[in-house]
Amino acid sequence: MGFSFFDFFSSDIGIDLGTANTLIYVKGKGIVVNEPSVIALEENSDRVVAVGNEARQMLGRTHQDIITIRPLKDGVIADFEANEIMIREFIKKANVNRMMLGKILVCVPSGITEVEKRAVRDAAERAGARQVDLVAEAMASAIGVGLDIDEPVGNMIVDIGGGTSEIAVISLSGIVTHTSIRIAGDEMNQSIIQHFKKNHNLLIGEKTAEEIKCTIGSAAPLEEEVTTEVKGRDLINGIPKTIEVSSVEIREALNDAINAIVEAVKLSLERTPPELAADILDRGIILTGGGSLLRNLDVRLREETSMAIHVADDPLTCVARGCGKILDTPEQYEKVLLRQKRPF
Repeated sequence: MGFSFFDFFSSDIGIDLGTANTLIYVKGKGIVVNEPSVIALEENSDRVVAVGNEARQMLGRTHQDIITIRPLKDGVIADFEANEIMIREFIKKANVNRMMLGKILVCVPSGITEVEKRAVRDAAERAGARQVDLVAEAMASAIGVGLDIDEPVGNMIVDIGGGTSEIAVISLSGIVTHTSIRIAGDEMNQSIIQHFKKNHNLLIGEKTAEEIKCTIGSAAPLEEEVTTEVKGRDLINGIPKTIEVSSVEIREALNDAINAIVEAVKLSLERTPPELAADILDRGIILTGGGSLLRNLDVRLREETSMAIHVADDPLTCVARGCGKILDTPEQYEKVLLRQKRPF
């Protein structure tokens, strides 16, 4: 059958290579790495200073000899070299010997181009993989949630990550319609940063914006609106200052990004064949990804679409769990892998 000695000892791993977080699933061990997709390098030597959580702590706080890089932007690789180093470091954190690496299964956005797919394959191969397979994030999410994707029944997944929001209708182990927009968690953070610049002449960092979004951000009115203190630099006189903002104001700042996601969901529903649309009406829409944790996003989508909206259990790990199921039973999920198109 072509089995080699290595096949018995090699480690197959699944990587959810996200713009905001990277998760690694090791076959037989489960999810062993769940850390921010950030790496800190020495500028002159490219020596790794920190990766993941430690590197995220350094964002916006480094001196001129250390640079912090987020190698992925909008769900695709923006910095190839840094991305390759980051994957290698995460594989080390997962306690997988590079010599014993078998298959690497990488999740990618549905709207990714052939060139971008090639870049992901190359990065995984250079990290030491003997075989690289790709799977669409929305498909991995659906498998991770536990949907029966083989059935001739329509399921709608909305996966809101850091760089992209993926909306897909799945039936018979395939994606029937998909909409991929490059508006997600990062765009929400940028909206908050711009809001403070414009309305308060206050400059805040990305990490602060993320904290504000997580603590008081919402997509629809809260039962009890809350306030928080925000520290930043005054753009007029250049000194640090603190202001108090309410959840109402932050919801206003997030409105454009949330509207874009709502419109993409509506567009996807318009494109869905009528039989599958009827299934989705019965089963509802499933939200996955870190962005689905934004408070009252399900409420807003329910109001806008008049559909049942379900937030998946532990939405952050759905894609990685889906990777795990594909690795554990490859013959069952053979059809969901993205085949490489050969240039003629």
